[in-house]
Amino acid sequence: MAYGAAGSLELTIERLLKSSYISIVQNSSPQIIKLLYEEILSFKEALREFDKKRSTINMKMVKRLEAEMVEAIYKFEDVIDPHLSNQFHSQSEEEEEETTDHPPSMVFSVDVQEIKQDVDSFIETMNIMKRVYIHELCNPSPEEEEDGVVPSRIDFGVNESNIVGLSDRFMTIKDLLDSEQSEQMIACLVGMAGIGKTTLAKKLFQYPFTQRRTHLFVTIGPKYQLADILVDILTQLNANVDEIMLMKGEKVLVELKRLVFKSLRFLRYLIVLDDVWDIELCVELLKLFPDDNNQSRVLLVSRLCEVVMCTVYRFTFQLPLLDKQKSWELLRGKVFGEGPCPRELEKAGQKIAENCEGLPLTIVTVSEILSRAEKTLEYWNEVADDKQNSVYKDAYEQMSKVLYPSYDYLDQHLKACFLYIGAFPQNCLLNMPQLAHLLSAEGFFNSESMHYSEPTMNCTYDRYGYLYDFHAKNVIMYDNETLEAARTKLFYALNCHGDTLLEEGIESQRRLCIRNNVLLAVKDVHNLIASDSKVRSLLCTGDFQEYPVPLCLEHLRLLRVFEALSIRFYEFPMEVLKLVQLRYIALTCDGNLPTSIFKLWNLQHLIVDRHLRIVKSVGNLLYLPIEIWNMNELKTLHTCGRDLPHPCCEGSLLPNLLNLSGVGPQSCAKYVLEKIPNLKELWIDIELAPDATEPLTCFDHISHLHQLQDLGCSIMNPTLKTDVVTPLVPLSDFPSSLTLLTLNGLGYPWEEMRKISSLPNLKHLFLECYAFRGPKWEVRDNEFQSLSHLDIEDTDLEQWTFQNYHCLPVIANLRIAHCYKLKEIPLTFGKSLLSIKIVECNPMVVNRAIKLKEEWDDKYAGRERLLRLVVRSSL
Repeated sequence: MAYGAAGSLELTIERLLKSSYISIVQNSSPQIIKLLYEEILSFKEALREFDKKRSTINMKMVKRLEAEMVEAIYKFEDVIDPHLSNQFHSQSEEEEEETTDHPPSMVFSVDVQEIKQDVDSFIETMNIMKRVYIHELCNPSPEEEEDGVVPSRIDFGVNESNIVGLSDRFMTIKDLLDSEQSEQMIACLVGMAGIGKTTLAKKLFQYPFTQRRTHLFVTIGPKYQLADILVDILTQLNANVDEIMLMKGEKVLVELKRLVFKSLRFLRYLIVLDDVWDIELCVELLKLFPDDNNQSRVLLVSRLCEVVMCTVYRFTFQLPLLDKQKSWELLRGKVFGEGPCPRELEKAGQKIAENCEGLPLTIVTVSEILSRAEKTLEYWNEVADDKQNSVYKDAYEQMSKVLYPSYDYLDQHLKACFLYIGAFPQNCLLNMPQLAHLLSAEGFFNSESMHYSEPTMNCTYDRYGYLYDFHAKNVIMYDNETLEAARTKLFYALNCHGDTLLEEGIESQRRLCIRNNVLLAVKDVHNLIASDSKVRSLLCTGDFQEYPVPLCLEHLRLLRVFEALSIRFYEFPMEVLKLVQLRYIALTCDGNLPTSIFKLWNLQHLIVDRHLRIVKSVGNLLYLPIEIWNMNELKTLHTCGRDLPHPCCEGSLLPNLLNLSGVGPQSCAKYVLEKIPNLKELWIDIELAPDATEPLTCFDHISHLHQLQDLGCSIMNPTLKTDVVTPLVPLSDFPSSLTLLTLNGLGYPWEEMRKISSLPNLKHLFLECYAFRGPKWEVRDNEFQSLSHLDIEDTDLEQWTFQNYHCLPVIANLRIAHCYKLKEIPLTFGKSLLSIKIVECNPMVVNRAIKLKEEWDDKYAGRERLLRLVVRSSL
């Protein structure tokens, strides 16, 4: 959390140094600010040392130090932010008195001399804290109690012969481990905390087939000493380590490793490595397990996907959450044992099980609480109807020792991001771009650093690498996340069911989150927050509000982030223009943006959606105000149905704009694109007039955007005629930098595909709603050499073939949906293929996909994973 707080302060200081609108007064020693900026960067680097030392640290002491760091950073922010805000407001008011008809020509002069003593004191404090922190990491304090092994050992089976929800996995892995394969086999169990990994591993370990092997069960945990692990292995092998332990220094480890390898040599073993958190440790241990072609097996158990990637030849099993039926089966068995559940309690019991969100650990813990309470219908209904009931809170408290390490041992740059996700309602479908822009505006990480990681099974995560880390680390979120966020003052949730205001008052909170009861929560903000509010962010993330809500923002002068997409405004809320510190604003508004939008000169992310989508005629275009060209700090611009106007002068430029979306063809004119040269993402929405016949030149000038990586173009109201006609949006040359392309409703003939198939860096291609039309598509030799993900949805394609074996050489993920006429797909995909997903297609396609999987599995038998085939059909 300290890393996130430092990042937020870093962004504030960076704005002082780099903003074209700010000039630091010379007599206030600009070097002070530069020194402060360098110290913050150095401080963050020191915090990153945690990622290297976390396996040996005293977590309680480290968390205590980090909490002190957060308080020190917040205390300094509460000095510098009001100081800057007062100067910005004062100069803005002077500018308003002079003119309101044009953007400001002045530069804000910032004098930091008055707070020089505070800056010096803060730098000194940071240096002291940095030294203490590094010393603690390198020389951990003695722990009060041993908590190195995470207590995640829960047996939640109904009986010894049945593991609820995991029986299929058990049989599959059991058969795999007991197969005739002579080479050493590594099987991996991956899943979030409390999902049953250890329970399943123990059941496998105790199964009779293991008795034919030397079997070892080694529990590791997030904190470990390699020597202790090696001694544990040797002890189970009855090896004598007394002489070795008398040695000193590195000789001990060297001899222990040698003895482990020697003791396992020529043994037919099954080794379970449970609760592994460290990749390097995993690699180190696997080197010590000899492969003597005698059917030896290793079962690797971890919360982290990245850990099980440490070996090439493996079989990986991701454990899923339980469905409703299995959840109820587990809860019923734990509460009533072999006896029946009273009929009158079944409905409430099923709802209680559903409230546990499919996590076995939650179900087991709630079951234990229910077992000790009265089994009355009134009580069970009370628990079933209120997810804030004390039963769940008590369960989460009991589970905290299992769940919190998933947060505690996260990389430093992910902790604040993880807690921030808790600001959104539980089980909501997160909008990845929205979340990424929010985190960037908060200063938690740079918006450019989150994009374009390596291909995965889910393309959505590829484009947001930092956010994929949560998926890969199997981090689970509960109400504990919201409570932890409140304790660290990251954010506080208002007017959630059962919530009460913190004793110290909401005026001390940094970020306020409203997930329901928007009207009441906004009133709380207005009534309880004083003029010296410390609130930096206001997040309205609950259900969509059909009617405008009074904002009452006059006390939130330090506000930097205002997320209100869930509130409908008929007109742009003018009071927002007083918040000159805003970096991010997102709201839903059908009206025009005011010309005075330029007053938000500090804005980096401007997102304005529309509630009503009306097809416009050619003569009824809606443009952004011309003043938009003076908002030089903009990085993200989403204005649904509003186009960029013609630049007003030669000096008009948006040099920092990286993401432009929601615009129409008019924003793709040459004179517009020339003014946004660093664009990386462009998403074009086209609403055709009913009688449209003239081709639109959307793509004519795209090739000049040399840094463009993502391009999307969608016809919002496509006209699907019987015959393929000349498309209204002709294809043109695209920049070679393009990595992702989404086309929707454009109606190109498949022959046009050659215009994009040679793009050297194109990895993701999404073809939706008749993007291409016609009965046959033949992929030619050496086309799509870098394509890893292909998605074809809603088309009249009948036959899809490859010219030869060199087509789509690195394709990993293929999805075909709603292609009812499709009868033939290629069978010659290469070994890079990971998954095929068929959604509601012709049964002939399903049969071809099954055949493809069978041939692929036969051809690549013995590889670390089989081809994943998912079929969903209502036919």
